[in-house]
Amino acid sequence: MSEVALKSVLDYTFRTNPEYEQVSFDRLAPEHRKTWRHLTSDPDFYGVLIHRKGSRRSIKAVSRETALLLSTLTDPGRVPAYVRRLPANRCNLMLARLVLDGLLEIFHEGRFVCGSDAYDLIYDARPSNSTQGVLVRLAQEALEYAQTLDMEDSCLLSARLYFYNRVPLSPLWKRRFPAREAVARYLDIENRGANRRFLGDSWEELKLMSPLDVWFRWQSRCDRALKMELRRTYKLYLSPRPEFVREAFRALVDVLPDVHAHHFKIANNAVNLLRPDKIVIYFRDFETLNEAATRIATRLVGCPVQGVPFTAGITQDGLLSWGIDPAPENSPATSLEWESWRLWTTNRLASALLAAKRAKTNGLEPWRFALERLRLEGVDTDTWTPVDCFERPTSLGG
Repeated sequence: MSEVALKSVLDYTFRTNPEYEQVSFDRLAPEHRKTWRHLTSDPDFYGVLIHRKGSRRSIKAVSRETALLLSTLTDPGRVPAYVRRLPANRCNLMLARLVLDGLLEIFHEGRFVCGSDAYDLIYDARPSNSTQGVLVRLAQEALEYAQTLDMEDSCLLSARLYFYNRVPLSPLWKRRFPAREAVARYLDIENRGANRRFLGDSWEELKLMSPLDVWFRWQSRCDRALKMELRRTYKLYLSPRPEFVREAFRALVDVLPDVHAHHFKIANNAVNLLRPDKIVIYFRDFETLNEAATRIATRLVGCPVQGVPFTAGITQDGLLSWGIDPAPENSPATSLEWESWRLWTTNRLASALLAAKRAKTNGLEPWRFALERLRLEGVDTDTWTPVDCFERPTSLGG
């Protein structure tokens, strides 16, 4: 699907969507102030927009400038002069986002429209039908499936997207991996296992975060003193079919001494060994990640692939792909918890899908609208490559 250019919308008449209520941070209820307190370190943070009939996912953080614009356009009118003084491309992108998210409405043919109903006022053309690449097709299939679901909760819809392409948990897999210890033996990481010995003194196995933790995790001892949780993290996904997890894991263990990963994890139970993102390795930069992927790929030529939707392919077959986790303090303002790369992606796709399904007049398929909306957040949805993601709350300077 090729990128569709935006039209200029500066000369339309706008109004703030009356279905949203704007509340400054200090006017929020105490429990809500606790939820959003992490954003107060940003001097541009104003407060939130709350959909009068929406769910918790309908809460959106806004900057002071955006709050001023939305207050100004409570009464319908043209974009104010102080906004027009911004660079035209940046101003147009900001307005397009606000309209497609349903925060602003455009007056057209006797009524105000927003979201998917405003698509043809925002974009120059409809997106094309071309789809290339294993993981790109997989993402499209996930979105087409999600748009058929009779579901109004964006959290639940996001989960369906996130879990797409899991292998069903059959009785065979339950018998094969009845407990965590069985997975450890299979991976050769029990106390005397060969892979555990090979990891040696360079890697420290981390304790389970809780009894419900679904991962075996290791951290490089060289990086133990670094606060990696405060930095943007590049992650490499290794996605063999479940029957070939042991071979893929061994290839990873062989490569680890020669690359500078700081953390890696693998699922520790049957359910999560069947998920596509069952093995994840973390890096500080893309160059190091790409070097590791090249080394792993040469050891796994012909390995049957499962494939991780909503990630950017490195190998043509989809065995290895990548994404970027935001630092927790930069987690997007529409979220009530920290989001991984894939959760960040599926949350936004789910919201856009639901908005498009509620459209009254637009014939655009919801999954196509969701892709174009995510593209405006800095994701190349032709390849699922992160380009310029994780901006601050909705802002005129965004």
